[in-house]
Amino acid sequence: MSNQLEKVKELISLREEARLGGGENRIEAQHNKGKYTARERIAMLLDEGSFEEFDMFVQHRSTNFGIEKTKFLGDGVVTGYGTIEGRLVYIYAQDFTVFGGALSETLAMKICKVMDQAMKMGAPLIGLNDSGGARIQEGVNALAGYAEIFQRNILASGVVPQISGIFGPCAGGAVYSPALTDFNIMTRGTSYMFLTGPKVVKAVTGEDVSQEQLGGASIHTTKSGVAHFAVDTEEDGFGLIRKLLSYLPQNNLEETPLKVCKDPIDRLDDSLNEIIPDSSTQSYDMYEVIGTIVDNGAFLEVHADYAKNIIVGFARFNGQAVGIVANQPKVMAGCLDSNASRKGGRFVRFCDAFNIPLVTLVDVPGFLPGTGQEYNGVILHGAKLLYAYGEATVPKVTVTLRKSYGGAYCVMSSKHLRGDMNYAWPTAEIAVMGPSGAVEVIFAKEVAASENPAKMAAEKEEEYRKAFANPYNAAQYGYIDDVIEPRNTRFRIIRALEQLQTKKLTNPAKKHDNLPL
Repeated sequence: MSNQLEKVKELISLREEARLGGGENRIEAQHNKGKYTARERIAMLLDEGSFEEFDMFVQHRSTNFGIEKTKFLGDGVVTGYGTIEGRLVYIYAQDFTVFGGALSETLAMKICKVMDQAMKMGAPLIGLNDSGGARIQEGVNALAGYAEIFQRNILASGVVPQISGIFGPCAGGAVYSPALTDFNIMTRGTSYMFLTGPKVVKAVTGEDVSQEQLGGASIHTTKSGVAHFAVDTEEDGFGLIRKLLSYLPQNNLEETPLKVCKDPIDRLDDSLNEIIPDSSTQSYDMYEVIGTIVDNGAFLEVHADYAKNIIVGFARFNGQAVGIVANQPKVMAGCLDSNASRKGGRFVRFCDAFNIPLVTLVDVPGFLPGTGQEYNGVILHGAKLLYAYGEATVPKVTVTLRKSYGGAYCVMSSKHLRGDMNYAWPTAEIAVMGPSGAVEVIFAKEVAASENPAKMAAEKEEEYRKAFANPYNAAQYGYIDDVIEPRNTRFRIIRALEQLQTKKLTNPAKKHDNLPL
């Protein structure tokens, strides 16, 4: 055999060794936990045969505590690029079969290289996390590796979409990279995120808590808001990432992908003309409105289980991707609170960063009152949502369905926050407060002094309702561009978005803003 053939044979053998990661036994252990390996995950997520790998032969350089005796090709992470639906993406997947996916200096270097490439090429970055944390034998070098990754997450934010899949443990410093990315997906039962684990929690605070209770998928999608999506299987997670990317542009200089739309733009839905209950205190389901007006009823909800009083997610109108923000009257009467404001504000800012138009459906009676909210900083959190809408320069179409009271009117993409097209249904009530509250303030003395206070209060409420609890007062000042028939909502939104395609609006030059955090 010639020397060259020998060398080719050696290359093939080394590649086979690298593809085995930590070896057959550890791959089997990974499968026994109901988890796929890093390479299996990449193959399932990307278009078939599209993956090109970087740095397959990288090995760690540490000599501490005898770790130099154990080395693996690739050193615990698989990196490279490929395509999803034909579109270029960059990807890294931590390999739990090698040192439990623990992060070393060289492992971080591999991740940083793929992140730099994503920025140079202007393509989305996907990180699949499955790691026991920092490689303790490497000390500060491992921590330096984390910080190098974080720095790149920060610089990439708002430039290319960043998606994190948490498909196993993600603890300590490791959690900050996913926290800096745009979307986090967790798997129920097999993934968790926390800064300090159950043992440390027990030692420091005396609390007895399991990994699942401390940082499982259900905790982070319902209580903390750290994760945007929870899925039952890794396959579901990969399908979700592909679907999510279908709504997003490659980077902040490109437009969102257009899809062919076969759903008629002038489709009318008479049910919308009757969906608002006669009683202003009765609820209805905002999901029904969304499902009726968007293309083919398709809506990809984000943060579905967190702060359910506000709904955010992606849909299409005549093939164009949009971000939808909507109050949900079925939960807390659609009130805004601290968590809903944070959820909405972050979503609005994401859409604005990536040229995704915003459609806002308003039915908000105000901010949730009480010491719990005030002590929690609802003023600051509400200001985040307000700030996000005011800062956004993408096309903004707002439809007020029913209530829009007080400060919440201002916050929900009002005309005064540079809303482009602001429509209202005939059922809209746009006022400083509801009729009963207004009567208590304006006519308190008259009502108290009258012979029949209840009758007088009812009369004054009706008077106030006629004067303010309608869309025409706001329309009179041009704050509402048109009062529309509910069944025409889809058509009017599509026409508004068509009109706004050439919108150009820039904010004043500045180093950066000082968002109320």
